[in-house]
Amino acid sequence: MPYRMIIINPGSTSTKTAYVEDSRKVASETIRHNGEELAKFDNVADQFELRMELINSWIDSLELNVSDLSAIVGRGAPLKPLDGGSYAISDEMLADLKNMRYSNHASNHGAIIASHIGNKFNKPSLIADPITVDNFKDVSRISGIPEIERKCRVHALNIKEMCRRDAREDGQELEDVNYVCAHMGGGVSVAALEKGLVIDVNDALLGMGPFSPDRAGALPIGGLVKLCYSGKFSEQEMIDKLSKKSGLVAYLGSSDLIEVEKMIDDGNEKALLYFNAMAYQIAKEIGIASVALKGNLKKIILTGGMANSERLCDEIKKYCSFIGDVKVAAGEFEMEALAAAGMRFLSGKEKLKAY
Repeated sequence: MPYRMIIINPGSTSTKTAYVEDSRKVASETIRHNGEELAKFDNVADQFELRMELINSWIDSLELNVSDLSAIVGRGAPLKPLDGGSYAISDEMLADLKNMRYSNHASNHGAIIASHIGNKFNKPSLIADPITVDNFKDVSRISGIPEIERKCRVHALNIKEMCRRDAREDGQELEDVNYVCAHMGGGVSVAALEKGLVIDVNDALLGMGPFSPDRAGALPIGGLVKLCYSGKFSEQEMIDKLSKKSGLVAYLGSSDLIEVEKMIDDGNEKALLYFNAMAYQIAKEIGIASVALKGNLKKIILTGGMANSERLCDEIKKYCSFIGDVKVAAGEFEMEALAAAGMRFLSGKEKLKAY
């Protein structure tokens, strides 16, 4: 019998759902939620009933034979630092999510909704590779001042799935080889994977690394200190500026890479400069990650939505092809990665870890 799973991946105003049999997607839907209604809740966990009403309608439309259902897999939210892998959803995990202990992010609903469905149907529920997967070595945590420790926050789900697929194409397992993988989306995570473990990565939100379409990345410290104390911005305004209003959107007024490339095609020299600067910074971060692996890597993988840009990938390759082979695996495969994690658990290849 095939393994049948429901996959849950919440976003800010939508929830991606899928019903899969083994690795085959039988049904899927992006369920749109009323943004104005969702915005009324300060704690995103309080959106549960509003989201669940539409999700229940979708599940009812599947006309499932409940006895055939094997598991529910939800996207992992920011949690405490965790080893990579899949985790059984526990009361402690749910409490941390509902109390916003580590985040107030839409993805908090991944475990909350998966647990609710699992309890309803008396089936196991799990998450896999949340962004707080942390396999840093002690030396990777040192920042330069005792008051600040480097954090491991990474697009682990998509990065590990892309590296796992590449390894299997050559008859290997992720745990056999090393990779540098750059997930290039709204934020850019460039990770050093040593036998499947994320041993170093820039913090793509408010950490280090390259700037992105709307995030600042690493900045000259002196200039940042002056800007923080200029009196122009509150703390929250600075956080918003650095995480939502920097990068390409600050330079060019757009965070849409397609639009930026159109500017370049129309002869906008500034657009070309800032575009190439972003590619240059991504390539430099790939170099840093390769150093963490002492140059021992199978391949460099470029993934995420921005990897659809041939111009961007070609520019990055100019700088880092000397390090190793560069493979482009464009797009995001979170739903497929969650289904694959469920399959590893159900087939006995991977045991669920305790939170």
